[in-house]
Amino acid sequence: MSVAPSQEKASSADLQVRRGITRRQALATALAAGVGVGAVRLLGGSMQNLARPKAGSTTDWISPLGSESARVMHLLRRTTFGSNPTQLEAALADGFNRTIDRLIETKPVEPAPLAAASVPGGRFAVAQLQQWWIDQMLGTPTPFAERMTLFWHGHFTSDYRKTGDNTFMYWQNLTWRRMSMTDLRSMLMEVTTDPAMLRYLDLATSTGQSPNENYSRELMELFTMGPGNYTEDDVRQSAKALAGWQVPQPDSFANVTTGNVTRRLPVYTGQKSGVFNPRRAFKGQVSYLGKTGPLDTQGVIDRILAQPATARFIASRVAQHFVSGQPDAAFVTSLGDAFRRSNYDMKTLMHAVFTSPQFTAAQSYRTLVKSPVEFMVHAGRALGTSNSKLVVSAGTGMGQSLFDPPDVGGWPNNESWISSNTVVERVNFVTAALSQVKSSLPSTSDAARVHLDGVLSPQTASLLNQAADDRARWFITLASPEFQLK
Repeated sequence: MSVAPSQEKASSADLQVRRGITRRQALATALAAGVGVGAVRLLGGSMQNLARPKAGSTTDWISPLGSESARVMHLLRRTTFGSNPTQLEAALADGFNRTIDRLIETKPVEPAPLAAASVPGGRFAVAQLQQWWIDQMLGTPTPFAERMTLFWHGHFTSDYRKTGDNTFMYWQNLTWRRMSMTDLRSMLMEVTTDPAMLRYLDLATSTGQSPNENYSRELMELFTMGPGNYTEDDVRQSAKALAGWQVPQPDSFANVTTGNVTRRLPVYTGQKSGVFNPRRAFKGQVSYLGKTGPLDTQGVIDRILAQPATARFIASRVAQHFVSGQPDAAFVTSLGDAFRRSNYDMKTLMHAVFTSPQFTAAQSYRTLVKSPVEFMVHAGRALGTSNSKLVVSAGTGMGQSLFDPPDVGGWPNNESWISSNTVVERVNFVTAALSQVKSSLPSTSDAARVHLDGVLSPQTASLLNQAADDRARWFITLASPEFQLK
């Protein structure tokens, strides 16, 4: 195991460039306090002094990314919710570059059908949908597909409350998975005509005579180009061109009685896309992003893709989630240029991200914070447990409830996940997850290497060395500051 020297004794030559160190210091201090509380509870009062951080102390780690094995583990941590020893050894045997190719080229394994999706009107508990997806994340042989589905879920956002039909939200999840590594042009058409999105951003209510501007605005500002790259007139004009879409017609209806109220609810026998109704569309010319003429939905998308800002915006969002919370502008421009030259091919973009020097630079090591879902799924995969119900219930306290983002901008990222309250929730989750394991736990003999790269702070190393059994060592491993980072 590598133990970082204390900051007071380390020379500047020994330590990596401190870009993002404030985030690391704050996270380490907060989590050390949380681990200390849990350690006292789990290991006994003798651990209390060791687990109490000194005022003003900081912890950082020396990057191990100069080695091939560390690069492989770094890749898996950021793309697959972590790995178990068998998965790790297979990736190490393949090597870094071959593992990248395998992740990108392997087709997603479809999840098992959700039986509740046939409930009339999609009136089933959202927890069933959430647990279904968590089960897929925990057990899938293609976890990179789930990681990309989660990325798009936070980018092309919809929430079940506004949509009002959880069957539509289920369909959207299936669509995002299938399209996640295709091309942006076809993706944007799928997004625009997705029934949940039609409801969420009101495009289903938009007509040529009375265009609704919600989807038009968010399509440019949050989904493709970013603020400052379009005008208010562009919003109004594209709203006209996009009008005419409706949610699909159901295959039948069912009368459902709740209490004394009977409702006639739609029933679908399979997944459907939105339907275009020409009678509701705008008839005439529009002036949009510098050009005037007749324009339909595909035309709007093509105009957006013709703007240089689009490739940079998507590249920036990807880099923020997979490389650095504040990616270098020149790096983003380079990624965007490659993305645009490839006709917006997602495989090309992700390959450029993972093979870039920035991805494996020393400054990149442990600079991203796992989202609550990433943290909990990685913990479940490490323990070999299927605890989807616990993950769903705990996610709310940590700030991430699937299919229920805070707003159309999705969830905040990186350091926004960490506060005094959410740290306690993370530690409590580890306690609850371990309590649900009634049989023997996996051995911890290699846990620090598999899940923490063997690169530990002095405090985490000391806690592990004094832990009496595997249950205590798993607690320290999963609640450690190191495990919260990727």
